[in-house]
Amino acid sequence: MTVEIGVTGWGDHPSLYPEKTKPTDKLAVYGSHFPVVEVDTAFYAIQPTKHYYKWIEQTPPNFSFVIKAYQQMTGHDRSQLTIHEAKELVTSYRESIEPVIEAGKLNAVLFQFPPWFNVSKENIHKLRLIREWLPDLPLALEFRNRSWYSHEYRSQTLDFMKEHQWIHTICDEPQAGEGSVPAVLEPTHPRQTLIRFHGRNVHGWNKNGRSDWRKVRFLYRYNQAELQEWATHIRELERQTPHVTALFNNNSGWDAAENAKQMIDLLGVEYEQLNPRQMDLFNE
Repeated sequence: MTVEIGVTGWGDHPSLYPEKTKPTDKLAVYGSHFPVVEVDTAFYAIQPTKHYYKWIEQTPPNFSFVIKAYQQMTGHDRSQLTIHEAKELVTSYRESIEPVIEAGKLNAVLFQFPPWFNVSKENIHKLRLIREWLPDLPLALEFRNRSWYSHEYRSQTLDFMKEHQWIHTICDEPQAGEGSVPAVLEPTHPRQTLIRFHGRNVHGWNKNGRSDWRKVRFLYRYNQAELQEWATHIRELERQTPHVTALFNNNSGWDAAENAKQMIDLLGVEYEQLNPRQMDLFNE
């Protein structure tokens, strides 16, 4: 049984890096602290394979990547694709992450769908197609629309995920209406569960119209009691699924890395085979 704790991205966590750390060295330094990271840049653009080759080289052998699905694949850009266009897009994305797959460092591909992706026959069909097009990959599913977990559909949603081996992405986030989901503590995959900590900033969650909404939405620092409660949840989930990955995304105030380290301490886990913390290796 394994619990891996990490954060979203590796460029924006100043507490991890010595003052003169170069941007190109940050992932290597990050790999001396945590065994897993979320590649959020893949959401904004399909990354060149050369980037993944570089990231693989910079991380230790047992390190893993949770790679976000490209935004056009999840419908965040609201583009209307034909099934043929969508399949080609998924194929291109798959080819881009092939180095990570071959290196055995793919933790999961994270499909985070937008708040308007509600429970409907059309959207269920889309999930079926994605799973059909990527049959051999670990796919994690995160909803941002509450309808999937409504009293009417919750059991059916979880059963669907189990049937098609979608990894349930359990979220801790503000309960702020239709565009947020409750923490449903139920694994759906026989081997993996993913947890994402978004913070609990209720007032900032739905302010997408503001130019600084990203800074506001994830501005939250978990206190010890909140982390302890989740440590208990993680231990219970670990009894139900062999591999639990938890990622902290509450980084508007640079709190994610510190909260992640607190969780590691609360769980009493130790990671071997991380990169050595020899900071002088990264400076000329």
